[in-house]
Amino acid sequence: MPRIFDNIEQELLPALRETLEVASRADFCVGYLNLRGWKQIDSYIEHWSGGTGNCCRLLVGMQRPPQEELRAAMSLVNRDGDIDNQTALRLKKKLAEEFHDQLSLGVPTNEDESGLRQLAAQIKSKKVVVKLFLRHPLHAKLYLLFRLDPINPIISYLGSSNLTFAGLSQQGELNVDVLDHDACQKLAKWFEDRWNDRWCIDISDELVKIIEGSWAREEIIPPYHIYVKMAYHLSQEARAGLSEFRIPRDFGKKLFEFQTAAVKIAARLR
Repeated sequence: MPRIFDNIEQELLPALRETLEVASRADFCVGYLNLRGWKQIDSYIEHWSGGTGNCCRLLVGMQRPPQEELRAAMSLVNRDGDIDNQTALRLKKKLAEEFHDQLSLGVPTNEDESGLRQLAAQIKSKKVVVKLFLRHPLHAKLYLLFRLDPINPIISYLGSSNLTFAGLSQQGELNVDVLDHDACQKLAKWFEDRWNDRWCIDISDELVKIIEGSWAREEIIPPYHIYVKMAYHLSQEARAGLSEFRIPRDFGKKLFEFQTAAVKIAARLR
């Protein structure tokens, strides 16, 4: 009988870590990836050499907002598999923005910073490869771990937990371990088919750029750049007024340039 991991009586994270400790590579498929949540397992992947056969392949599925799911379900037009290059690029850009927004939420901690830097380093060294599945919304949560064991070479965890702190150890979930050889082989083929799909796009480089452009970057940001950015955001209302409002020509000729700017800003704030 399989073990059940509901994060109430038994958490998935300890079992996943225990299996990673004896694994040589892994394939993960999740509907949602929290970049800060990677630090829960990064140390177990760090000792892998990287590259084909010695890395973690991470497949992220696109999840639609509830209102979009309803709209698609009620549509009279069947758009399954209806995707082109332009749509793929748009979805890729959208996900990159969502990852960027993740890092703007919450209070950064030293632990978060260290974990994000580790993730970026592991992606650069090919210990982690991340792809985005675009063909259709993919909600599957599957953790495949491979080890050098002729009797039981693959251990799988299948259920509802995304790769987040809450998904692996806090909120109520329902997962089972799959040890049957035939079932694990079929799950591995299911993953492989999606990983090699035409509309499965590598976003590893984009994630590195997002991390290295955030507060978790290795390079220290000059204080002057911080000052300029603060000034830019604090002057947003003033800049909007200058660009959005126009002074009547006859009236404008009677004002000095600084007075014209003051009127435009005041019009924005009224």
